[in-house]
Amino acid sequence: MEDYKQKEGKELFSKSIKAGKRTYFFDMKETRYGEHYLVIAESKRRFDEERGRFFYEKHKIFLHVQDLEKFASCFDEMSAYAKEHFPDEELHPHYPDTEDERPDAVNFEDWEVK
Repeated sequence: MEDYKQKEGKELFSKSIKAGKRTYFFDMKETRYGEHYLVIAESKRRFDEERGRFFYEKHKIFLHVQDLEKFASCFDEMSAYAKEHFPDEELHPHYPDTEDERPDAVNFEDWEVK
């Protein structure tokens, strides 16, 4: 496990955002050669029907620090477009405060045990 952490890079700064069923992680890291990069990871809780349990599906993108300004500029442009063209309800949805209030929540008491 320690070898994996060394390959992944030294973590310098982290933030996360919960957004509905997803969580986004932003991790600034450093390679063993002193290069810096940002990892943006999306994690979404899923249910495996075959195994009868939850798991987390994860996707990552890696950005070198030299590309952050270009990325941020494009992101800002997309955000401005969305604000101009999409309804406010879509841009500012209400996310329930607890897992139990979410539409995809599972109530285990309702399951029939055989």
